[in-house]
Amino acid sequence: MASPRVSAEPTLTEKPRRSMFGGHRKPVNASASGAVGGAEAGYPSQGGQYGANGGAGNRQGGFTHGFKFGSWVRLHAVDLITMAAMGAIGLGVYEADPAPTRSFPVYNLDGSIAYPEFAYPLRKNIIPIYAAALIAFFVPFIFFALFQIRIRNLNSFLGTTMGLLESLITAAVFQVFHKWLIGGLRPHFLDVCKPDVSQLTLNGDGFRQIMYTRSICTGDPDEINDSLESWMSGHSTAAFAGFIYLFFYFNAQLKVMADHRPAYWKMILTIAPLLGASLIAASLTIDEYHNWYDCVGGAVTGTICAIIAYRKTFAALWDFRFNHIMLPRSTSLFHRKAVDGEVSTSRFSYTPQESMVQRPAAAEGGWRRDWGSAGAPGDATAMMV
Repeated sequence: MASPRVSAEPTLTEKPRRSMFGGHRKPVNASASGAVGGAEAGYPSQGGQYGANGGAGNRQGGFTHGFKFGSWVRLHAVDLITMAAMGAIGLGVYEADPAPTRSFPVYNLDGSIAYPEFAYPLRKNIIPIYAAALIAFFVPFIFFALFQIRIRNLNSFLGTTMGLLESLITAAVFQVFHKWLIGGLRPHFLDVCKPDVSQLTLNGDGFRQIMYTRSICTGDPDEINDSLESWMSGHSTAAFAGFIYLFFYFNAQLKVMADHRPAYWKMILTIAPLLGASLIAASLTIDEYHNWYDCVGGAVTGTICAIIAYRKTFAALWDFRFNHIMLPRSTSLFHRKAVDGEVSTSRFSYTPQESMVQRPAAAEGGWRRDWGSAGAPGDATAMMV
């Protein structure tokens, strides 16, 4: 194996030109050792999903080159149906009244407020829940669309967007079940509850009869229901499910953590989603809509869903050779015949040839046509000529 620092001089077929994302827009010699026919790597070799000559067709053939909408729908129909069903389940659970009956004290025996952390005044959200959900989807979606200026592949655009929706929907369903079945007191619970002081005699429940239920509340029933569903934060869950997915997408497409030293603006753009997600989550402690642990729980849930959804869609999370490559799918329940002669197993073998099937938005580093990759999937740092 040749040293990754030693490379044969590439043979250019035309003068390279720079792109808006960096690197050379036009690939070098298509017959170089890093190139491979799409069919050899389990992708269509001519006019298919990624085009010929090692996948460069996704930049040469146009945005819709080789894309068949009917085939795409049949290939992903099960996922689309499942997402719709999960969305309906999540909406139904979200609209349901909280399941548990919670007990809480109001005053201590000395007359002081038992839990002053639940006595904050009711305020409007700095960022409404619908706005948080829209931001978590549309901000990544806009960047996916902008990156298509460079990538130019409709299948990649739709697949990336589907992965984002899978992350958001899964995280949302997860957190609404927690809100419904577990719940918790929001910081403004007592202000919304407006307990009837005349009932606060020693005739409650529990030890020394100081615990009460919502039966002593005199406030608006809908506001009381909402104030009993603090765990876990829907804002935080949505923000992290969408923006952590975008973080992985930026890192994969711009190759911030790869085998070369990228421009600093790429690092800033890559970590910007982390800032956005943390600001949305932290804002909930300012407007007193959530306890800090509600935000942490939502952040963990959203992050896990984003990691799984991204890895389900792309070939790697951190391995810079493969984390921009969308995993293949050639058959499904509604598309039994393999697409365009692809292998029916729809497997990605992580070979050096397959690392060039698709190209990232940033073409510098190890993604020249005269280079291939070496090593097993993981945080690899070696490239070979």
